[in-house]
Amino acid sequence: MPGVIEAVNVVSALHRSPGTVGVTAIDKRPVEGAVAVRPYGLYRDVQADRKHHGGLFQAVYSFSREEYGYWQGQFGREISAGEFGENLTTSGIALEDLEIGATVRAGSCRLEVTAPRTPCNVFADFLKRRNLIKEFTAHGRTGTYFRVTHRGEVSAGDEISVMETPGHGVSVAALFAGIGQAPARALIDWSVDTGTVLHREVAAIAARAAGVDAGVIPTEVRG
Repeated sequence: MPGVIEAVNVVSALHRSPGTVGVTAIDKRPVEGAVAVRPYGLYRDVQADRKHHGGLFQAVYSFSREEYGYWQGQFGREISAGEFGENLTTSGIALEDLEIGATVRAGSCRLEVTAPRTPCNVFADFLKRRNLIKEFTAHGRTGTYFRVTHRGEVSAGDEISVMETPGHGVSVAALFAGIGQAPARALIDWSVDTGTVLHREVAAIAARAAGVDAGVIPTEVRG
């Protein structure tokens, strides 16, 4: 069944960050109306550090309203759309259960699932929760990154639905939790057979688990 995009979020303000870039664009807030989606993400959004957190393979980040329900219990307060740094706040669709390489239609654009989010110190510092990385990692549902395969527009209230599923069996959540040799090999074989390029970190994880050279996997090249 399709889900719904409950909010479309873009950067509200840049904040100082101890990282190499010196600023972070994690502060996302909902906007009204249709927002253009381009190869590097949403119009009026910013990727402050494309080398580590952005780029074509982390162009759009989604997080579900259902998961916010869990974190509101942990935080003891309401959490607003965009507060975890996501571009799309969704409901009714478990995006972390989708396989790497699955494609979805969001509004009028088409997106491909690329990777789970890896929580970092910037995230914990922004929310002023010292143990958030450990908590987020232990919970295991960290949101989903996409690359943009077809440009379009998204608005709050638009449908988000699955178009194609690769069939190799490795979901976003499973990859984040850690996969064994057989699932890793299935993911690599699918990537090689179809020529589908993998996010560099996903390729590295799969290569280690399968015990193969990562050089055999079509992998994102970063500038």
